[in-house]
Amino acid sequence: MKILQGCMVSLERNKPYVAMIFVQFVYSGLALLSKAAISKGMSPYVFVVYRQAFASLALSPFAYFDSKHDAPISCNLLCKLFLVSLVGLTASSNLYYVSINYTTATFAAAATNTVPAITFIMAVFIRVESISIKHTHGLAKILGSILSLAGAIIYVLVKGPSLHFMIPENQKHNSHSLTMVHSKGDCIRGSLMMLSANTSWSLWLILQGFIVKQYPAKFRLTVMQCFFSFIQSTILAAAMERNTSAWRLGWDIHLLSVAYCGVIVTGICYWLQVCAIETKGPVFTAMFTPLALIMTATISALLWNESIYWGSIGGTILLVIGLYSVLWGKNKDSVKMENNEDGLPKEETILECIIQN
Repeated sequence: MKILQGCMVSLERNKPYVAMIFVQFVYSGLALLSKAAISKGMSPYVFVVYRQAFASLALSPFAYFDSKHDAPISCNLLCKLFLVSLVGLTASSNLYYVSINYTTATFAAAATNTVPAITFIMAVFIRVESISIKHTHGLAKILGSILSLAGAIIYVLVKGPSLHFMIPENQKHNSHSLTMVHSKGDCIRGSLMMLSANTSWSLWLILQGFIVKQYPAKFRLTVMQCFFSFIQSTILAAAMERNTSAWRLGWDIHLLSVAYCGVIVTGICYWLQVCAIETKGPVFTAMFTPLALIMTATISALLWNESIYWGSIGGTILLVIGLYSVLWGKNKDSVKMENNEDGLPKEETILECIIQN
């Protein structure tokens, strides 16, 4: 009986970790499918509209039966949700899909690894994440963020020899590649837009910590944000895309991509992230981002003949080291908080409790 209870306790503690690994696996599919759909001519603005529409419809039944669905909704809260949706969902998604048209799926996944560093820096500046250079776990969080950012930069900029052995000889010339050659200006434009998208997403991760404490019904919280983003994205798409044929969906990769991104990514994964943010904080959630890069790069190499370079391998190693450094530091913070004799968090961890239960 004690063994069973111990297993249940262990499973309960590991739920956030399992959820975040699943989220990153789904995000690898996001980069691959969205790149395929947009490369085949789908408007990125229309893509976001359909994505948010699918998410709102898919999650609405769950939001209705949410155990906390009777929580009051004030006008002030609705205004906050509208602004948070504009920053985190509408701006981030549109910038991401426009920029991915100038890059590859692997580059998009690599650039997304700036999210942990950006989130950590922003969280420290607005005083929702604590650091202390006097303790080893504080230094681990700082060093881990630096290593993650350095690994992402190395992955993008450092090439070296390619790993051709990953692709069978009989597929090298037959594999379809979605990689396109762009001008230097397009590459710079795409990189800057991707950075802006990641900054917006990092801000969304932090703001969720405040919103979810004010409104605990997480399903309804997610649905309302998706719906607000749908309205905002529709207005933007109507202004940017005047061709009515761009709004048509057929039984092809376009429908598959928006359904996958809407129902699974925007719906289920956003909800899982809100739950993880509530219990572990925004930096914990962001630090799992490197896993999607490894998955995306491997699938792209096997299916679309995208080359993987030794420089990318080195960058990935740094990303993983940085990931576990920050997670170790976060875990030490949590243990120290739980073992505090007087039941109150100490000075270096009290700010972190603002976004945790």
